[in-house]
Amino acid sequence: MLKVGDKAPEFALPNADLEKSELGDYLGKKNLVLYFYPKDNTPGCTIEALEFSDLMDEFQAVATDILGVSMDNCLSHGDFRDTNGLTIGLLADIDGTLCQDYHVWQEKEAHGEKRMGIVRSTFIIDKQGIIQHALYDVKPKGHAQKILELVQAL
Repeated sequence: MLKVGDKAPEFALPNADLEKSELGDYLGKKNLVLYFYPKDNTPGCTIEALEFSDLMDEFQAVATDILGVSMDNCLSHGDFRDTNGLTIGLLADIDGTLCQDYHVWQEKEAHGEKRMGIVRSTFIIDKQGIIQHALYDVKPKGHAQKILELVQAL
């Protein structure tokens, strides 16, 4: 598990528009909220994405961008964004490498069945690429507001 003070693992992944986004794009310029979610167009993931999108202006006011990451592909991300009017970036981690680097790919249990999956988690990375907050196994409702308050306190 990553913790406060760790250097954020590097990434270079395609977004919903097939453009590459990487950690280096933010270093020295903006803080980054990197959040991992299980699947596009599911109830909890939609709530979380909408709440982050609704607060985008407030995040921008404190020089912070938001990227959501799942193992869905770019087409799925584009549909998710367009269907829900999302304003946040969505990255496609198809092979799960970034999920493993951030230790969010874990065994989960649902309905008495164990399987591997993405544990909903959020990381606040400062302009120097250092993790300021690492929150694992978060609940979607109200989460974006809590993250905004943590970013505003940086």
